[in-house]
Amino acid sequence: MTDIDKEKGRLLYIGRNSNTIDYLESQAEVTLIVKENGLAAINWINNNIDEFDRLDAIMCSLNIKGMNAYSLYNHMVFHNLLNKIPFIVIASKFEFESRAEAYQAGVDDYYAMPLEIENLKMRIRFLKRFKSSHEKLKQEIALKDFETHPYKTPFLKRSFDVLLSGGALLALSPLLIGTMIAIRLESSGKVFYASKRVGANFREFDFYKFRSMYPDADQRLKEVEHLNQYSEEDVGDECPRCKSLPAGVFCSPVLKMDDGSNLCEYFYLKQKNAKAAFLKIENDPRITKVGKFIRNTSIDELPQLINILKGDMSIVGNRPLPVGEANAITKSKWARRFKAAAGLTGLWQVELRGNDGVMSEEERFELDNTYAENNSFWGDINLIIRTFKIFIQRGSV
Repeated sequence: MTDIDKEKGRLLYIGRNSNTIDYLESQAEVTLIVKENGLAAINWINNNIDEFDRLDAIMCSLNIKGMNAYSLYNHMVFHNLLNKIPFIVIASKFEFESRAEAYQAGVDDYYAMPLEIENLKMRIRFLKRFKSSHEKLKQEIALKDFETHPYKTPFLKRSFDVLLSGGALLALSPLLIGTMIAIRLESSGKVFYASKRVGANFREFDFYKFRSMYPDADQRLKEVEHLNQYSEEDVGDECPRCKSLPAGVFCSPVLKMDDGSNLCEYFYLKQKNAKAAFLKIENDPRITKVGKFIRNTSIDELPQLINILKGDMSIVGNRPLPVGEANAITKSKWARRFKAAAGLTGLWQVELRGNDGVMSEEERFELDNTYAENNSFWGDINLIIRTFKIFIQRGSV
């Protein structure tokens, strides 16, 4: 990060107030990036993450079109974008009520026009240092809590896991051996694919699956990126919440799109999450013939029974996360999800089916936290029964 006293301070201003823009642009010690609304700012961040990381502060007008300053702030907090970067709200004039609102929203500071650059520099310098040390302390406290009060799998739950996974491995051994032979006959290389995942107490482990791609699949990723089949049709063209409301009424703050149309914040984020989630490529040439079959039948997931038998996972729990995703939420309230076993199935998987397959990232992590705080052996049995019902329903569709 740059030091605003030693080099040019890098500020992202979000808004259209010409007085604020003119003042900041007139300061020789400031490099200013201007985005007129929250949607434009998010798009810029997604495409310029390295430049974003070098920012000294984000300054956002109190009244911006579409996603308001506080909705934008909450979005950035949820995605861990403000761990070290101060978020400052700028009002066109000082009002006690709006300052109190900013305080309640939790933003880092509130300023009103006219600005004074020297005071602003001092404040940003303090906020940067405070946030950096505060976030480090929060992470240390969070990790220390997991060290001093680690999650321990109850004896009854662990016994059930060992009996069920061990019995399943024995019963399915002909299928497992046949799958291993088929994979090796079609392509050379390892039969299993292991990726690093994070489970209970932030412990990393090798997450097993049958290999369904050719051994050089990772090296060929660039070749097939253009085949990504995601389109907006995956989530629809209209917000299901707004559809039930009177014409012109939106379910959440309104965003002004590049084509001049309006879109609610809820559906924009839903589309964005869907785009990030649907990364599977239709007819991916890197997938073997055997791989396509075992994926369609979920046979590729069976080696996770070995993870359960080893104690890396449980039958029921919160799905283990990739290392990068787990690190991103270490310092957030979602870290509580790691106070429970990693699982083959869990609460959010069964709730997703009951929610028409629609669930935001926030809702998913909230359900993970709920499971971590309120799980029991008989509750796990209920989730297993509900999981089997889902498979039965899928089979009858």
